[in-house]
Amino acid sequence: MKKLTTWMLALLVSVVTLSTMVSCSKDDEDDDLGTVPVPGTLTEVSGNITANTTWSAKNQYLLKSFVYVQPGVTLTIEPGTVIKGDQASKATLFILPGAKIIADGTKEKPIVFTSNQAIGSRRAGDWGGVVILGKAPANKKDFKIEGEEVSIVPGGATGDAADNSGILRYVRIEFGGIAFQTDKEINGLTLAGVGSGTVIDYVQVSYSGDDAIEWFGGTVNAKHLVAYRTLDDDFDTDYGYSGIVQYGLILRDPAVADQCTCSDSNGFESDNDGTGSADLPQTSAKFGNISVFMGTGTVNSKFRSAFRIRRNSAISIYNSTVVGAFPKGGLELESDASQNNFKTGKSDYRGLAIVNNKAVVSGDTVMLKAADRKNMLGAKEADLKLPANFNVLTGKPGILLQTGSPLLTGGATLPTGLEATTYMGAFGTTDWTETWTNFDPQNTDYTLK
Repeated sequence: MKKLTTWMLALLVSVVTLSTMVSCSKDDEDDDLGTVPVPGTLTEVSGNITANTTWSAKNQYLLKSFVYVQPGVTLTIEPGTVIKGDQASKATLFILPGAKIIADGTKEKPIVFTSNQAIGSRRAGDWGGVVILGKAPANKKDFKIEGEEVSIVPGGATGDAADNSGILRYVRIEFGGIAFQTDKEINGLTLAGVGSGTVIDYVQVSYSGDDAIEWFGGTVNAKHLVAYRTLDDDFDTDYGYSGIVQYGLILRDPAVADQCTCSDSNGFESDNDGTGSADLPQTSAKFGNISVFMGTGTVNSKFRSAFRIRRNSAISIYNSTVVGAFPKGGLELESDASQNNFKTGKSDYRGLAIVNNKAVVSGDTVMLKAADRKNMLGAKEADLKLPANFNVLTGKPGILLQTGSPLLTGGATLPTGLEATTYMGAFGTTDWTETWTNFDPQNTDYTLK
């Protein structure tokens, strides 16, 4: 008993001494000791989110099964927050029509959605992904998302073009695209009926087991996108998507492509809908300053084209660069309807530099080679003065063009809605991927600290 009392007295003296040291004068240089860090917690999230909710950066969140943010509810995610998807339950985050996600990260503190698997065990398709559903126009009404097959997107031509589903900015989505049924996967990022009031900027989708990003209708614009080592298509557009997308880097692993018997892998795949109907609004998005690069090595036979435009799509592509051995070729206007859209001016292709043994697979080559279009079809890689290691698959690729590259000033005049640029491809003299992207998520330590 005496020993215990003595110990307690000693402890009391220590506490008083420490308290005195911490509350010393403001003149001391070490006066700001900050708050004592509180250990974070891992919170499992499943089912419906029915009240405004904030996820804190000091914690981590494990999604289990389908998680639905209900209409009228806002999910706010602090910069630097890590959210993991459970593999066994095929976790997926759904933002339903009328709900919002405010995932507004920063360059220094991006928000990360990633696999719950350990370092070395992460794979494309470890979990579902992020699905945002809105109320903007689409050429289908009351449609459902493949895989989940439950949530309804209002769609229709009379939707709210300015609908606001929130913000995705400085966000990474890694290892999504799990198969829910045979040949039915959810994409890394799905945007269905999402309106122009929504902000999509600085988003990287890596190792998606299906498409990196797919737009089903909607009017949302997007900037600064990275699709890295996708399994299926990188940018997929359907159901009358009519937004504007500028600045995008696509980097493909030549050995990895979709093995589904019903599909192949492309940089772009674009349809008006699955049947190539004339339903309105027509798929007519505008893409500018996109780089589509294939890594070196033997190319998987399931690859097809860099730009596969088919089924009455009328999307346009400007000031963009393709370098890679896509087996079919570069620009493919596959259907008669898509070729006619180009001939009649519904779609446009200008400022394209394509390094491929067949730059144009199908389309009016006379029109495409017109001088005012400034297309460099069948360009030579060495002549473009690309950055060293522009298509490496180990670590971050080279980004900025070398001095004297014709791509720096070779661009065409861009239409209204796209920011004016003179360069072709995703980058001029600024590396907008710096700090917030991750080209080695397989070996990143996401352990909760």
